[in-house]
Amino acid sequence: MYKRFFIFILSILLLSSAYAQKIENLVELKKNSHNEIFHYLAPALCAPVYEEPDYWVWGSSVVKGDDGMYHLYVSRFPKTLPFHPGWMVASEIVHAVSKSITGPYRFSDIALPARGAEYWDGRSTHNPRILRYGGKYFLIYMGSTHPFVEPTYNELTLDSPWCTVARSNKRIGLAVSDSPYGPWKRFDEPLLTTKPGTFYSYLISNPSPVIEEDGSVTILFKGRAYRENGKYSDMSLGIAHAPNIYGPYTVLNGGQPIFQVDGQGEAEDPFLWKDKRGYHVIFKDHVAKYTGERGGGALAHSTDGSHWMIDADPKAYSRTVEWEDGTVEMQGQLERPFIYFEEGKPCCIFFATMDGPGGFENASRSWNMVIPFRK
Repeated sequence: MYKRFFIFILSILLLSSAYAQKIENLVELKKNSHNEIFHYLAPALCAPVYEEPDYWVWGSSVVKGDDGMYHLYVSRFPKTLPFHPGWMVASEIVHAVSKSITGPYRFSDIALPARGAEYWDGRSTHNPRILRYGGKYFLIYMGSTHPFVEPTYNELTLDSPWCTVARSNKRIGLAVSDSPYGPWKRFDEPLLTTKPGTFYSYLISNPSPVIEEDGSVTILFKGRAYRENGKYSDMSLGIAHAPNIYGPYTVLNGGQPIFQVDGQGEAEDPFLWKDKRGYHVIFKDHVAKYTGERGGGALAHSTDGSHWMIDADPKAYSRTVEWEDGTVEMQGQLERPFIYFEEGKPCCIFFATMDGPGGFENASRSWNMVIPFRK
């Protein structure tokens, strides 16, 4: 009996020691980092920025309105479908409001609902990026469609017709409004679409735009190419430019990707911004090439948008999160980073996240979270 009690106490002490070491490692890692993002991350707020019990919610984007309120645009889709690929066939972009940049945000309205299979974005709107320029609000997003009746939970698989068609129909589009509350004018054609013989011949997605000083727009995007036997390539990131937000958009870098698995490494979920030094991007290090962590965040820089250098200390964030209550936890997923800037300085970074040991199929809930920057 005493032996069992001793083993029990020893186990607790070992777990406590490992837990303390985990906290110390994360804190020390940030403290010793020379990365301009990771080094300045404060503990994450425990309260979700946005969550709905009956929905999966994913990536968000925020803008401040003339009403002094903060307006968040976020993807949601019903839990009556599996998370992946439910977002491809049933996502909608909703609008939520808060007095504080860090939330919590309350639901206001559906900004971009389903509008019919005949539209290029008729069945799914996802990955919102909100911009404000010239007295108007611009939502740049991914859209998709399919011609089938709504699937059931068990019918919707990665190999199902719904997923196959919706995946190949992913495009990037624009909606415009005079108010953050809408109504939103949507267009019958996407801003960016696929092109045969390119790295984006199969699909185009995950937009991250910046409006330049002259009103032109530079946008990062994800593409996949067609392969033989109905397959598609690994993810690549490309960059495009237009004289104004309405287009037309021209893919830069000689029509070649700026990040690809066979070259710089497979990257996903870019967030692009620009300052007096040039362009910067953080992205999900999908194959752990730069950060040593699958799903960790990497930072890169460019003077022209086409030629990129990975930061000397590349880790910009980790799936392991230090919370404000002192706990440390590895998130099941940590994606869609979005940095909110105030007066040109980073204020906080938003993420889409979920519980579980990792893998979309192992989660029971998802929400949007925020990590402030230390001043």
